[in-house]
Amino acid sequence: MHIVAAERCAKRPQVLGCGARSEFKARRLNAIIFRQKKIFCIAVLTVSVSKTTMKTAFASRKNMIPPEIFNQVDDKCNEGLALASADADDGAVMILRWCNKTFSKITGYRAAEALGQRGTILIGADLEQGVHLHIIEKLMGWENFSTEATNNRKNGETYWQRMSWTHLSDPATGDHWWLCSIIDLGKRPSGLSKEAQPLAGPVEVGSYAKTLDKVHRLEKENTRLHELAKSVAKDANEDALTGLSNRRHFEVEVKTWIEELKQHGKEFAVLYIDLDRFKFVNDTLGHDAGDRLLVSVADMLRELTDEYDLVARLGGDEFAILRPLGHSALEISSLADEIVSRMQTPFLCEGKSTACGASIGVAIAKTNMHDPDRIVADADEALYHSKEHGKGRWSFFTEKMHAKSIATKQLASDLLLACERQEFIPYFQPLIDAETGMIASAETLVRWAHPTRGVLAPGAFLDTARNIGILKRIDEIMFACLKDALSRLDKAGVHLPRFAVNVSAARLADPTFIHDIRSSGIAPERLTIEILESVYLDRIGEVVRWTIDELDELGVTIALDDFGTGHASVRGLLEIRPSILKIDRQFIQPVVEEASTRPLVASIVGIGKSLGMRIVAEGVETEEHARIVSDMGCDYLQGFHFGKPMSLEDLRNRLFENGGLFWPDAMSIEPDRARYITG
Repeated sequence: MHIVAAERCAKRPQVLGCGARSEFKARRLNAIIFRQKKIFCIAVLTVSVSKTTMKTAFASRKNMIPPEIFNQVDDKCNEGLALASADADDGAVMILRWCNKTFSKITGYRAAEALGQRGTILIGADLEQGVHLHIIEKLMGWENFSTEATNNRKNGETYWQRMSWTHLSDPATGDHWWLCSIIDLGKRPSGLSKEAQPLAGPVEVGSYAKTLDKVHRLEKENTRLHELAKSVAKDANEDALTGLSNRRHFEVEVKTWIEELKQHGKEFAVLYIDLDRFKFVNDTLGHDAGDRLLVSVADMLRELTDEYDLVARLGGDEFAILRPLGHSALEISSLADEIVSRMQTPFLCEGKSTACGASIGVAIAKTNMHDPDRIVADADEALYHSKEHGKGRWSFFTEKMHAKSIATKQLASDLLLACERQEFIPYFQPLIDAETGMIASAETLVRWAHPTRGVLAPGAFLDTARNIGILKRIDEIMFACLKDALSRLDKAGVHLPRFAVNVSAARLADPTFIHDIRSSGIAPERLTIEILESVYLDRIGEVVRWTIDELDELGVTIALDDFGTGHASVRGLLEIRPSILKIDRQFIQPVVEEASTRPLVASIVGIGKSLGMRIVAEGVETEEHARIVSDMGCDYLQGFHFGKPMSLEDLRNRLFENGGLFWPDAMSIEPDRARYITG
């Protein structure tokens, strides 16, 4: 999450009042996107300074210039100078590392107070929002620029300043820095006075007129009906659990706010909130605990918002806030920051503590935006971006997100069409018997024969296919291809003992998976099912366990793929009982250059062997790789040294050429694992 927020000055004037949202003008912000790994409160600094000054500052720190000379620069320079280290992924994220005396004199912050602080200390309450957003945009684009605007010193005093930023980078480390210059220009020029923010008057609520005595009974009945109508309207607009606005009321209000934007320029922000790990709370503590958590979140949102905001529960664990854009965008970013921060506090239920968290997408409806009716969809896309980049954070919507969303929707449409046209094809990578050098199997890897983009690897489409729920259909297409491939190879007179197919956790949990294998027409003894370690072996459900047992009864070989990547345990291995254990390439590749990694690989081999498993070494790319892991006791070898993934035709040609012998120099020796365990 990225926060463009700062503590409000105690004397800051109220932005909203008199029953209506304040109006303001701001420049268009085309792209505001913030990333964070922790919770940051960043200020934006903007400055431009000569390269000579820049080099002086850096050189002094490296003692390349005599301290006496540098001290004179520090004492006599009329510009406030500061150096800030910037986040490599986001130029608007920075920490102050150095400043001169003039900087302290102008801003009011002593060096001891400023250094180590985030840039928000330089964003005053009176800095115009348009300038603020302009600064963010330029910093995120790593542009050198200057601004002139009214800002605040530490004590709240306003002054007219010129701020300039210069982007610096260290060629040795690749680190990014900002050099900031601040010049005190005195008072704001008379012709540039700030526009006053008009305040609207309160809405007057009328009462029922007095009636004649003869209609008093009818007046009482009318009042009763009016109260009944209010109660019905409240039930129709209010979420029964939390008392917040419901989705229906939210959607009606969004339309109203958009009309206010179009007709009167009243800009606003949408915060789309989704709770992280809420399903886990429901599953572990029960639905009553989940309901109490939702009520607690609703109370927290009420506490952080005011009467001019609209807070709604859209359903499930989704909430939304409509907030008028006030004097500064800091109000929006600080609200998002506070929500994420509060949600990191553990939730207590009946003495049990559990973490939940929240991700937020923020979109700003501005007068110059092309399609304000998309504002909620924009916030939803920003929310998806937050979740995609680690959850527990918030992001502003940018046009880049919109473009990515359009591309993803197009990809999803193309994938559905590809299923109809059966454009998915198998590629094969050989697995070699370490003792004989002969091909023992071939791992099947899905490829998409795209009509215009060529053959695409799984990374280009598999996540989207999973999200739209077509993995089962792709599996069906691949099994049909495998049956045909085996038949073609057998008719050609080339021998391939078996195929291996990767299976996801979701597919294993599908009760129809066993039926699909039985109906595929592939002989079970020629089929290996590779289960990814990310299935979370310690938490396999009853359906997955039943599927594995059924595969075993059918005679299908079970292999555990990518072992060592973080999820499996010995207990999990005992539950799954795979016949083959595949060691992930990240453990195999270093064994040639880094001898210290060999004992770990040898230990994994030893564990597998002790459980009666055959071992596959993935990522074998050189002859030396092959010899070392064979000597360790690996039974099968797989990697680019023996062949990259290839089409069926290429595999058939290779088998014709070499007769199935992919490693003529195979070592038929007893593995000497002891020397690798001892190093």
